[in-house]
Amino acid sequence: MARSPKDVLAGVLFVVFGLGFGFGATAYEIGDPVRMGPGFFPLVVGVLLATLGVIIAATRSAEADLEAISAPPWRAAILILGALLVFGLTVRGLGLVPSTFVTALLASLASRETRLPMAVLLAAGLTVVSIAIFVVALSLRLPLVGPWIPI
Repeated sequence: MARSPKDVLAGVLFVVFGLGFGFGATAYEIGDPVRMGPGFFPLVVGVLLATLGVIIAATRSAEADLEAISAPPWRAAILILGALLVFGLTVRGLGLVPSTFVTALLASLASRETRLPMAVLLAAGLTVVSIAIFVVALSLRLPLVGPWIPI
């Protein structure tokens, strides 16, 4: 049995992110399990993520995928990262509805199999669900339309 190069790479990435979370958590008060500080949860998540990464990288697979690691899907990575940036930069100015719609639209177009009509339908559905959860169910005071859109 051999190790899959993809599993080893994924495990290493998990360890790196886990250590990053753990190191970042040390900047905050950790506390203890009874009186948790703001750094407790990120530290636990980081340790669990790093542990999972070690397990994934060390596990041998009976059916290891021994093919070479292919190029990353740059289009998907750029669209998903762009969607997150768009949401973070526009949610205060555009409001929840337009920002959520544009974010979901960009993220759904990351897949080459998703066509524009389906992406628009998905974005609209996700926007409605977001409003139902955050505004209706949780009663958060989020502006549905922001000051950048004159009504």
